[in-house]
Amino acid sequence: MNYLLRKDCYIRTIGEYGYIKSSGLFNDLVFDKSGQIFLSALSRTPKSLEKLTEEIAKHFIDVKEKDIIGDVKEFFDALVDDGYVVFGETEQEAIKRNIGFNYADVKQMGLEEDYTPRNIRSDRDSQALLDEYFLKNPYLSNFQIELTSRCNERCVHCYIPHEYKNSDIDEKLYYDVLEQLQKMGTLGVTLSGGEPMVRPKFKEFLKAAKERDFYVHVLTNLTLLDDETIRIMRDGNTCGIQASLYSMVPEHHDAITTVKGSFEKTKNAILKLIENNIPVQINCPVMKGNKNDAADVIRWGHQHKIRTNVDYAIMAEYDHQTSNLANRLSPEECRGVIRSIIELDEAYQNLIGELDFDTAEKAHITDENEPFCGVGINTACMVANGNVYPCPGWQGYVCGNLYEKSLREIWFHSIPIQYLRNLKKKDVKKCADCKHKAFCNPCLSRFANESPTGNPLEVASHFCEVAKVNREVVMEYIKNK
Repeated sequence: MNYLLRKDCYIRTIGEYGYIKSSGLFNDLVFDKSGQIFLSALSRTPKSLEKLTEEIAKHFIDVKEKDIIGDVKEFFDALVDDGYVVFGETEQEAIKRNIGFNYADVKQMGLEEDYTPRNIRSDRDSQALLDEYFLKNPYLSNFQIELTSRCNERCVHCYIPHEYKNSDIDEKLYYDVLEQLQKMGTLGVTLSGGEPMVRPKFKEFLKAAKERDFYVHVLTNLTLLDDETIRIMRDGNTCGIQASLYSMVPEHHDAITTVKGSFEKTKNAILKLIENNIPVQINCPVMKGNKNDAADVIRWGHQHKIRTNVDYAIMAEYDHQTSNLANRLSPEECRGVIRSIIELDEAYQNLIGELDFDTAEKAHITDENEPFCGVGINTACMVANGNVYPCPGWQGYVCGNLYEKSLREIWFHSIPIQYLRNLKKKDVKKCADCKHKAFCNPCLSRFANESPTGNPLEVASHFCEVAKVNREVVMEYIKNK
């Protein structure tokens, strides 16, 4: 019997824990120290049961191979059953079975179901333990790299000021960052822009990230997708693509991107990715220009077995200009979008129908000394000029520059990051005291971008009003049901 890690799965050691993640199953598992030792024996080339047992036994004192071979087989057989590991009687058979993600294996379901790519915690207790571990031991799990600030579209709601879309990442810096991320044990790398495919050598950059065994995502409008890029994604088993699709009405989509013909290019590219078994996700930011179109985008996504995220929380530009917010929905306009989401999501309907909301809202009254959010806990980003910032959209909050300091030094010792990690719920009193907080996801970057002074503690009232509407819509649904 020979075992090997499935090509769309990834393993990392995180402190005392072992971690395995699947981009095809959209699941992950966390193991204790013993499980970590077992996982570490796996590789992307087949190993016999005997070889795995030999390697694992070396880590235990006074343990003979014959005494644990049964445990080893049981462990890896369970991972085979769960879809994380491939096996074969011979090495050649195991390699042949290792085909990775395939849309044909995704069951066609109703509108109430969610599709790719979405993490579903297979071991919620262990994952909660790992999240708790991150609070005390920050681990850079995912790092977003802006390959270029340039873009071939000029979306009316973009938080990157158009006059700043003029720089590319230096090639030497890019490869140096990948090397640093490898040494830090980072799992995921997200390639973004601007539009990342505008960057010369995008294909080489993509291949380099995959060769280093990162869990790679690409944020793109897909209008520049070509056959060679598809081949690199398919052969390198790129983990996922996220693209914005604003409407199924071409004129509405193109009016938002301000590029005629962009709808057809993006839609056709999404279909091409599906055809080539490359996991893709749709992001549908909703604004005045497409406020009645989200439902059709969701339906189209479900038809093609892909998940669609609807976002009506457009943020201001990172230099604190707010002209792009002229496109943002008013709280009352959000009401219709929220209703559409509930109407199309049967699983959500069942959830809110079963909940005792008095109990649910009380559950949101948590310890005021808990961290305000997860910023700086397990993710960070960088822009083309080397600046590191905490999360997408918050480019005005610079935590350090990679031309001046190493990523490790910035991650562990940056004063701005330390400040965010130490920020408690009680420090944003307006959010802590809000009776609608169960229906809100407060965001420091949104607050900071909208604040004239960039103050992340200055709560933007728009989001408070939307939370109130969100609560009213849910309660209205429950009452009518």
